[in-house]
Amino acid sequence: MKCEIEFLPVGSASKAGDAIVVRYGEPHDFKLMLVDGGHAETGEQIVAHLRSQYGAGAVLEHLVLTHSDGDHASGLRTVLRQVRVANLWLHVPWEHATQTRHLFKGQPSAEDLRRRIKAEYDIIAEVVEHAEAQGTAVHPIFQGANVGPFKVLSPSLEAYTYLLPQFDKTPEPDQAAITAAGMWLGKATLADKYLDAARAIVHAWTYEAWYLERLRDGGITSASNESSVVLYGQFERGPVLLTGDAGINALHWAATAAEAYGLPLQQFDFVQVPHHGSRRNVGPQVLTRLLGGIGLEGAPARFTAIASAPVDTAKHPRQIVLNAFMRRGATVAVTRGESVRYLGGFPGRYGDTAAASVPFSTTVEEYT
Repeated sequence: MKCEIEFLPVGSASKAGDAIVVRYGEPHDFKLMLVDGGHAETGEQIVAHLRSQYGAGAVLEHLVLTHSDGDHASGLRTVLRQVRVANLWLHVPWEHATQTRHLFKGQPSAEDLRRRIKAEYDIIAEVVEHAEAQGTAVHPIFQGANVGPFKVLSPSLEAYTYLLPQFDKTPEPDQAAITAAGMWLGKATLADKYLDAARAIVHAWTYEAWYLERLRDGGITSASNESSVVLYGQFERGPVLLTGDAGINALHWAATAAEAYGLPLQQFDFVQVPHHGSRRNVGPQVLTRLLGGIGLEGAPARFTAIASAPVDTAKHPRQIVLNAFMRRGATVAVTRGESVRYLGGFPGRYGDTAAASVPFSTTVEEYT
């Protein structure tokens, strides 16, 4: 089975997000899958792309929302209004109120918690409503599920239970209860966020070499990002890994699940760079576990990696992250307002031009 993966441009200026069209099967007999829908305006772009490439009657066999952030969910409302979707896979945060109420401060009633969470996730509520209105089958998406040719590696239902109270948009968590279970992630303070924003505008730069890696372990991303769905597919060209906005914890959980399922790591033909190339979402240890160790400088690339990034931002992707992927065998491309496609055995299209790969750089951002 072949697998084509196309990253559509998402957002303008510095707005990041994801919208990924997956085609799997054979050139004469294939199915379509959409992973995430970007911002509100991205929805129209997705619909136009599907109709121009696959006809006015294009059908999505599977639509996957990796996590509940607006830059991944908003465009799906338009897609579900205008395109036939057979199966929708997503997390519905308020549906877990009963199982998680003991992890919130004051242990609110399940009904009160459900109401408060649903009010905060109105975009997800609209997505579900549009799906149900068109007769789309709606499925929860947790570790072990099979979505077309993909296996879900992360998150597990148990992990999601502890992540949900730590989302920025849910009520205050009971930190002691979550810490007792070993699942407290830690959060950046408001001052940290302002400092990160300032550093994104004015970088401090440093020297890096092939065998001198500045990327560090221990980065903390949001609990919502850690809830991102990680998908593993096996195809004739080799395994494919789609990571959404997964952080270090989620990537380790995914690696552990892959090992338990007997799915090989370090042999990928394609990998999505997590969270638009953020340095907080990856580290040397988890990248080596997933992709393999640092290879010889100048050796041929073993796999393709794509990072989805907006046109105009200094924040994403970080060169320090792209370098880390290259050391471990990747040729790396970045969207920056253009579609970037991994063919995965499918033929090219008329007018296609090869995506420019990002070169290794000896100048990278300080890891601060």
